[in-house]
Amino acid sequence: MHDRLTQSMRASHLLALLFVLAALGLAAMGAATGDTFYLRLGTEALIFAGLALSVDLLLGYSGALSLGQALYFGIGAYVSALTLMKAPSFWLAMGAAFLATLVAAVIGGLIANRVRGVYFALITFGLAQVMAKVVYNTRELGASDGMIGIPVIEIGFGPFSVSAGSPVGFFLIVLAIIMGLYALTAYLLDTPFGRVLTALKANEKRVPFLGYSVWRARMAAYVLAGLIAGLSGALYPMLRGFVSPELMFFATSGNAVISVILGGVGTLIGAIYGSVLLVILKSIIGSWTEHHLIVIGALFMACVMFLPKGLVGFVRPSIEGWLSRQPQAAPVPVEPIGLTQAIAKSGSAAS
Repeated sequence: MHDRLTQSMRASHLLALLFVLAALGLAAMGAATGDTFYLRLGTEALIFAGLALSVDLLLGYSGALSLGQALYFGIGAYVSALTLMKAPSFWLAMGAAFLATLVAAVIGGLIANRVRGVYFALITFGLAQVMAKVVYNTRELGASDGMIGIPVIEIGFGPFSVSAGSPVGFFLIVLAIIMGLYALTAYLLDTPFGRVLTALKANEKRVPFLGYSVWRARMAAYVLAGLIAGLSGALYPMLRGFVSPELMFFATSGNAVISVILGGVGTLIGAIYGSVLLVILKSIIGSWTEHHLIVIGALFMACVMFLPKGLVGFVRPSIEGWLSRQPQAAPVPVEPIGLTQAIAKSGSAAS
């Protein structure tokens, strides 16, 4: 018998498997038809899905609403761009983005985790806005124009390599990285660390009575979310060939929060579905009218009113019910042993 969190995770994993199969189908269609538009759009959606995943980790599992998660997404993007312009290496760019985001997330966590609730949201919003303005006014970083001319790199895997300019190849690499980040997050949430985060969201004041440090758990979640956002942002300049301060603005963080609410807060895979849905809606509606944000805002309000648990939150209970009806492996019977046998076994083990 699995507990409720584990059962929910199993349902999310099934939805993640369906997502990967659909993504592989898109890649196969793109490779067969040579149509790169949807592959590039899908790659961008996956990159922003990483940002949404980091928001859901904080909001859905520890109850902390971050309005400035784009800060780490932007830091990862800028550090990756600077590294690629100096040394066009995928692994070097990802490593530099990881270290820079780690330092930034630790500093940001030390500041933001001093407060709770709406004050936490406002501080994360302020941190991102301050950093965005600094980048916006820094000529060496391209100021308001951002940085352009980022080279197309070859991504090496031992004797093989894939060009970042290949729509199919880069789509598959981004898919593997984002789903790898999902798998890592899901694994951590299925450990005692995940249970502590859930306890934080339920009742933070009682967590110390269980023997856990609230501050350490919140810091760990904040830094992990920052790293996920940073590594996702590091992929952006490889796709678009430029970076701009807009990546750190509130609009980017706000879109990530909307993606999480569309997909379902606390569902993890819902953040990925929500991000893909939002990018597709913006692309389709944006081709009809320049006032696409009005339509997206109306859809967002409708989702909040009629699907308060999001798309995945709506379908996941059915999947959980189906999984619970599946036959499970019978527990291995343990034969009771007597005191004499126990002493004999302990003696043989000691020898």
